[in-house]
Amino acid sequence: MTDTTRLSIFPLPGALLFPQLHLPLHIFEPRYRAMVSDAMARDRRIAMIQPRPDSEDADTPDLFDVGCVGRIAEVEALDDGRYNLILQGLSLFRVRRELVVTTPFRQVEAELLPVSEDDTLSLGARASLEMESRRFAEAHGYSVDWTSVGRLDDVSLVNGVAQIAPFDVAAKQALLEAPDLATRAEMLVQLMQFFGRHDGEDRVTLQ
Repeated sequence: MTDTTRLSIFPLPGALLFPQLHLPLHIFEPRYRAMVSDAMARDRRIAMIQPRPDSEDADTPDLFDVGCVGRIAEVEALDDGRYNLILQGLSLFRVRRELVVTTPFRQVEAELLPVSEDDTLSLGARASLEMESRRFAEAHGYSVDWTSVGRLDDVSLVNGVAQIAPFDVAAKQALLEAPDLATRAEMLVQLMQFFGRHDGEDRVTLQ
């Protein structure tokens, strides 16, 4: 039987977290301020997951099945009750069921997913991703320190680009759920090529 764990979830469209990477968050809604206080008193874990964009209930939207649980690595408590956080990604998870709770924030029973053992790219795949990233950044006016990018290991490069890329919710979710690093890198190249060719009103899936 698969082991499951109880997770407090933060549904946020367009926000991805990957294992080993970091995600800055500004927490201001009362229910999520309560979630941070609860996490700090227990295990410092907060689970990031995307709501489905076609959900009819904006306050309690349907969720995708896969997200990433993070540990609060840094926290700044502001005078008015808000928080600035840095989440460190721990593990991807799959939602098994949503729990009935009395807390203002939602909780789920989830299965933590194993980390893929395939954590390197071929030289060709790495070169293709770096080349397409440069083209995409230049086309959209992003300033990037490419010397620092070149020093990143394959996991940090692929997941870092996937985490910050301005794609729509469905594309971001597909990247998160990719079965291995090589597949995610290939998807990134295809997405950047596609979005790089679509500007103006045609670029309907860029946030």
